Amino acid sequence: MVTNQSVLILGARSDIGRAIAHTFAGHGRPIVLAARRAADLNVDVADISARYQVAASAIEFDVIDGGATRFFDSLPELPDVVVMVAGLLGDQAVNEVDQDAAMRVMATNYTGPACYLLEVARRMEARGSGAIVGISSVAGDRGRRSNFVYGSAKAGFTAFLSGLRNRLAAQNIQVVTIKPGFVATRMTAGMKLPPALTAAPQEVADATWRAVTKGSDVVYVRSVWRLIMWIIRSIPERLFKRLSL
Repeated sequence: MVTNQSVLILGARSDIGRAIAHTFAGHGRPIVLAARRAADLNVDVADISARYQVAASAIEFDVIDGGATRFFDSLPELPDVVVMVAGLLGDQAVNEVDQDAAMRVMATNYTGPACYLLEVARRMEARGSGAIVGISSVAGDRGRRSNFVYGSAKAGFTAFLSGLRNRLAAQNIQVVTIKPGFVATRMTAGMKLPPALTAAPQEVADATWRAVTKGSDVVYVRSVWRLIMWIIRSIPERLFKRLSL
């Protein structure tokens, strides 16, 4: 990975997005933070610039606004690495009875991110280089009653990234899928998460850095999740229907 490659973080207001920004900036990468209310990121921009002596900026971004073409046209240059962090957990009970809430979860986790990454993939392919990272979830490995609206959206996003990776494999474009499992963030605050299975945002950031620099395809942030989800996927459907997962 070339030292001065620029990195665009889509969804930079999140704890994971901020950790990824600091990690790449710490390795000398110029950073663009993209999020709604971008002006609120000015403190982060100043901190990154001063701490790591790299160029940093913030830009307005809304993953579900349908404005991918306009967004990338507005950038002064196409970034070398794009990390899609945008996501919304939502509340499963609410999603089951509120169609608008369910659609927002689906759009924020799948259709919105996919449309933005399709646009940047087309531009990277024309240039002939680039890396795309999608922060997906182990929740997409199999639909479970506890979070099937969120999980179905992440399943779609995971499949999208897999297909995009296959499509661009011969074009010098890297596509990485990161599956964090539980992460201790503001989004999961108040949830009772098992410590052995719960990563810190910095772990996700470190896994993302390693994946991009080593050319990885699919990464489970904590390897135990690969085994756990293999077991869950292996449960026969007739038995799975009786479980509360």
